Amino acid sequence: MADGPSIIQYLEAGLRAAGLRSRVISSNLANLGTRGFERSEVRFEELLARATESGGQVDLDSVRPEILQPHNTPINEAGNDVDLDVEIGELVKNSAMSKVYLRTLAKMYSQMELAMKDQV
Repeated sequence: MADGPSIIQYLEAGLRAAGLRSRVISSNLANLGTRGFERSEVRFEELLARATESGGQVDLDSVRPEILQPHNTPINEAGNDVDLDVEIGELVKNSAMSKVYLRTLAKMYSQMELAMKDQV
């Protein structure tokens, strides 16, 4: 029986989702004044949690981030539902998560490098 994804693969999947989320937030911000624009969000973490809760083997290739339009913010005076405060908050949160993923990966690779040096 094959092993499931490694922690590195989970972190890489999180980084890919964070990259997509960054692009979506940037698009929302770029369209702040565009009449009729509908903001988008990226859903990934809950999809991953649902896949891991099943107890079976997780196929990270099948757990892909989804872009959706939540329709949960009111229409503003520009005629769209982009809220600058919401987008900045999402940008800060996404940036923090990206840093966590990157720092954790860097630490893991550093530990692997140390382990390999000890073997030489």
